[in-house]
Amino acid sequence: MKYLLLLILSACLLTPETEPVTAAPLSDIPTAAGRPFDFNTRCREAYRLIMMTRLDAGAQLLAAEKRDHPDNLAPYFLDNYIDFLRLFFHEDPKEYAALKAHRDQRLELMSKGDTRSPFYLYTLAMLHFQWAVCKIKFGENWSAVWEFRKAYSQIRDNQKKFPDFSPNKILLGSMQTVIGTVPESYRWITGILGFSGGNVSRGMEQLRSYVDDASPEGTLFHDEACFYYAYLRFYVAHEPDAVFRFIREEQLDVVNNQLFAFMAANLALNNHMGDDGLRILAARKTGPGYLDMPILDYEIGVLKLNHLELDEAIASLRRFTSTFKGKFYVKDALYKLSLACYLNGNTAEAGQYRKLIESRGNTSTDADKAALREARKGRWPNAVILRARLLGDGGYFHQALDLLSRHKVGDFTQLIDKIEYAYFLARIYDELEEDNRAIPLYEATIKVGASRPEYYAARAALQLGFIYEQRKDKTRALQYFKKCLDMKEEEYKSSLDQRAKAGINRLTAR
Repeated sequence: MKYLLLLILSACLLTPETEPVTAAPLSDIPTAAGRPFDFNTRCREAYRLIMMTRLDAGAQLLAAEKRDHPDNLAPYFLDNYIDFLRLFFHEDPKEYAALKAHRDQRLELMSKGDTRSPFYLYTLAMLHFQWAVCKIKFGENWSAVWEFRKAYSQIRDNQKKFPDFSPNKILLGSMQTVIGTVPESYRWITGILGFSGGNVSRGMEQLRSYVDDASPEGTLFHDEACFYYAYLRFYVAHEPDAVFRFIREEQLDVVNNQLFAFMAANLALNNHMGDDGLRILAARKTGPGYLDMPILDYEIGVLKLNHLELDEAIASLRRFTSTFKGKFYVKDALYKLSLACYLNGNTAEAGQYRKLIESRGNTSTDADKAALREARKGRWPNAVILRARLLGDGGYFHQALDLLSRHKVGDFTQLIDKIEYAYFLARIYDELEEDNRAIPLYEATIKVGASRPEYYAARAALQLGFIYEQRKDKTRALQYFKKCLDMKEEEYKSSLDQRAKAGINRLTAR
């Protein structure tokens, strides 16, 4: 989610259009009291089911509410959550073509609401926000920028009109947090677009304030607030331990709520907690009542690969690449499939999957960009280093260390293998909290790899920033975060820069 929001902000730099896409006009905007926004017990239950991804059950309740209270706009607003989740997780172009007309219809409906209600601008802003994310998924980047801009403008206006309306904090806090991570070199574009006031600390405080609000308005959209808060605290605040503590303390239901299961497993995957990720996905409830989410096959496949369960990884990644209709993470999935086949001794099949990387998916994410670059290199990684790297990604650090400890840097003849050996050994020591062993290896990685296109040197600088931040050595931490920003790596550039920028923001705010 954070990545999509950041992509929205930078999309106008990547597209040739000079004029914004104009939204359909909203007619009949009332000057007096309009239709109500009644989030009654039935609507609240529908929302709860939708956020669990039990979309059909939620839709049935909304249909009943429309029948019994046809003037109530709340069920029509919640209908958009159903479309949003389908489009976000399916990325099916046919589904998008069928559903995108709902955007204008629902904006038109919300515009007939009671302008004296804080839900009037709030619902409009949330609709624009959700469609901004959907449009990014389907390559309509420029239009997404203006949807995001409209959402930001409306939620700020709503905050001015209704400063005590707690749900404002969900969108406003999320947007301020993300805008606050934009590097200085991009600040001019956020200013032009009207995205002022970005501040990571203030944004996170607003989100947390809503999560902790026990009032009826505070509990209304609690699930999505928790979702945004967890992701942003993980990636922007760089507090993974606090995030998993938050999940436990909030007692987020990762068994019955598939959205929370996806989130928790995804964060576990990205925090070297392979066993936890697999446990979460194995324990979640499944069945025809839940939204089909191919991305879960991707998550399982990566988690299995990181444990070197190669046959299981291949099966899950094959399911993802054969059933998923979208483009995000397809190249990365094919790349990981090729690695699994390569390690499994099937180089012919590995080569076939690598060839597919060129033609399938897109390069919107750093992972997909990296997969395409690896495919074009035409070289397979050193098998020893690859196995250790995968084990480290899964959090199996002692096994990875055992593998690498059997070798020394002189055993590798190619320079890239030497850099990878030093970097991944440093990461393992770092995760095992043996910083004094990790630091010289990170420094060696920077020294040798700073001028190369691979991400290793930049990530080494980022990790050194984290180490010195933890040691309360502000000067050195800032030095390495800035060094990360200054590097010209081609792999994972945007995500590394954002994390370095977030680190600088944290340190300079203290």
